[in-house]
Amino acid sequence: MRYYLVAGEASGDLHGANLMRALKAQDADAEFRYFGGDKMKAEGGELVKHYSDMAYMGFVEVMLNLRTILKNMKTCKNDILEHRPDALILIDFPGFNLKIAEFAEAEGIRVFYYISPKVWAWNQKRVLKIKKVVDRLFCILPFEVAFYKSWGMDVDYVGNPLLDEIARFTPDTTFRAQHQLTEQRIIALLPGSRVQEIERLLPVMLSLTEQLPGYQFVVAAAPAFTADYYQQFIGSKKVKLVFNQTYDLLHHAQAAVVASGTANLETALLKIPQVVVYKGSPISIAIARMVIKIRFISLVNLIMDRKVVEELIQEDCNPTKVFQHLEPLLDGPERVQQLADYEALAKLMGEPGASGRTASLILENLGDV
Repeated sequence: MRYYLVAGEASGDLHGANLMRALKAQDADAEFRYFGGDKMKAEGGELVKHYSDMAYMGFVEVMLNLRTILKNMKTCKNDILEHRPDALILIDFPGFNLKIAEFAEAEGIRVFYYISPKVWAWNQKRVLKIKKVVDRLFCILPFEVAFYKSWGMDVDYVGNPLLDEIARFTPDTTFRAQHQLTEQRIIALLPGSRVQEIERLLPVMLSLTEQLPGYQFVVAAAPAFTADYYQQFIGSKKVKLVFNQTYDLLHHAQAAVVASGTANLETALLKIPQVVVYKGSPISIAIARMVIKIRFISLVNLIMDRKVVEELIQEDCNPTKVFQHLEPLLDGPERVQQLADYEALAKLMGEPGASGRTASLILENLGDV
């Protein structure tokens, strides 16, 4: 079968790579083209566009980059039409991918949506569009099944693909030596994979180096950027950079400060105490506060339906508050409580195997054609 995948950010690249691996295991003739990243490229096939040219966050940022986004969308549509895959697999990234789904459905191409759009957060009527243009929808968060059912849509809950990736992870015993790290305790800084995230969050995170001088600080750097790019923020601070070893970094960390997103859930599943941070443009945040209808922004809190990790958003994302909420997690009862909550989260998430289950369902559906 010929598969065309569209992932527009780092997390989609990770999940897309795992799904490609699962499809290859079940379909010996699998061929791939995709919008994605380095992890998907490592699985083979043809990378058409890297997600680093596509990821924009916030309402204002999207408007400022609308010409580039529309150009990317046109490229994607033309490439899909030229190669006419047996299956189009869209991975999260709803602002872009729902437009691609609508186009592909009109062209008679089978559309599968892996990692359902977070329509439960805002503009829930988008479910009606999804029902029309998506052949099969695969959910990775437990509460999503009931949400879609309330709109009259049957979906498949396949489990969370992060569990697959974490199950495959084997800690590197040479990690500290590789990066010239001492036995001093580590605080991991995960500022995200987009320019806007890094530029707004990393300076706040780096302020901790002055407040916690007894710790080593290590930044999980996104592969789409260079060390020189990060160095402009780090300056003379004694902070290390680590590329493509985020799980090893978290494994060795005492605690972490994490940009809201998939990394928040990964950090929790790896059992590392954390504070979650987020900053957008003032206009984007003002719009979001008007339209978003959820109590939390972090996946951990959303899944648990209660506050497990602290969320410091916009004006609360400042050096003083980040320190105030991180410091108790380094030792003491707050750390113990968060780790206990992580155990409850792990039970709720279930077992690994999401990628394999999704691949099986896609092939089963294609066999019905």
